[in-house]
Amino acid sequence: MVDRHPMWKDLGMDLETHDLLCDALPAAFGDVFLSQENRPEGMAFWDMVTADVHGIRPAELVEERAKGRKVFGTFCTYVPDEIVVSCNGIVTGLCGGSQFWVPGGEKYLPTDVCPLIKASLGARMDRTCPFFRLVDEIVGETTCDGKKKMYEIMAKDVPMHIMELPHMKRPVDVRHFAEEIALFAKNVEEVTGVALTAENLAEGIKLINSRRRALARVYETRKDPDTIPISGTDALLMMQIAFFDDPQRCADMANKLADELEQRLADDVSVFPAGTKRILVTGTPLAIPNWKLHHIIETSGAAIVCEENCTGTKFFANLVDEGAATLEDQFQALADRYMKINCACFTPNEGRIDEVLQLAEDYHVDGVINQNLKFCTTFKVEAPSLEAALEEAGIPVLNIETDYTDNDAEQLRTRIGAFVEMLGE
Repeated sequence: MVDRHPMWKDLGMDLETHDLLCDALPAAFGDVFLSQENRPEGMAFWDMVTADVHGIRPAELVEERAKGRKVFGTFCTYVPDEIVVSCNGIVTGLCGGSQFWVPGGEKYLPTDVCPLIKASLGARMDRTCPFFRLVDEIVGETTCDGKKKMYEIMAKDVPMHIMELPHMKRPVDVRHFAEEIALFAKNVEEVTGVALTAENLAEGIKLINSRRRALARVYETRKDPDTIPISGTDALLMMQIAFFDDPQRCADMANKLADELEQRLADDVSVFPAGTKRILVTGTPLAIPNWKLHHIIETSGAAIVCEENCTGTKFFANLVDEGAATLEDQFQALADRYMKINCACFTPNEGRIDEVLQLAEDYHVDGVINQNLKFCTTFKVEAPSLEAALEEAGIPVLNIETDYTDNDAEQLRTRIGAFVEMLGE
């Protein structure tokens, strides 16, 4: 493997501390992914990327920045990638899924803040993530109070643009978000030096739609009621890397994987034994390298066939209308699509409950696991309503609250094992 230390040093990273993370990742990845049997050959691409996750893509971003391109870091599925790519910018997701970064965030934030927020701040302020060092601007959004206050701290260390997300979905709110997208477009033009036109935005919309279609193809193969061609753990990895990867390459590789999975269905090749209980996971996002819950579920006798969260169906569901001809109409088309995402930050939010019920039917699930990161108030408050709706529909549900540590791993394994056993009765 290429020695990335010179690049990391040029990025101003804390090499000694970062090496501790790099030393731990291969063993964790091997335990979770390489221990699986009969994996699709197409997963080799994502294995390669993850093996050098802080090297391959960052090296590409360094090269593109040298050519004058600008890099925008994002945390949320509500930020429209279409605007950035249309101005020749690059979008990258930002790390926030490891306990490794949490202590760094706790230097600035209370301990009773969700670990994703603390980890995101720690990764930037402790200089232990190359993606945070490569961004020319970070794009935040007002999805939760904790993130909003964290952005105020982070803005002292890196340029920041905040998008205001309405917390209701009335027509006036959708129009407001179209205006917010227009403001974001002006910001991107200023940072990149590239004018946004209806023509280049149309191409950007088509590009990001193509990525959505490719990821959706992979998920379509998971709906088969008899054959499970890919584990939920592998599907999660694909989705996590999608936030970082070049959109066209992501679409190409996802389509290639979908081809293989469709052939597996035709040949009745499954990664789980017949009769394995099918689980839908919903709740808070699972940022890389948070593989804990998926690994426990799929080594406890069940298979995850769908994820209804930001690192799942929310990322690719619904396309942007490609027929708009003016920037104003395109901004509205973008707002129409992004405001269909059913995050728990909205009120009311019956749409998410309806969506979970529909996905449970579409993916032929036997049960739902609703997972919540500790101190994520919005999803936690919404859990009883979701549980009641699922129980009324006759769908068993297990609510789990956890964090990034392994302290509760055995307790979770016991609870999940009992839940799976109950599904078989």
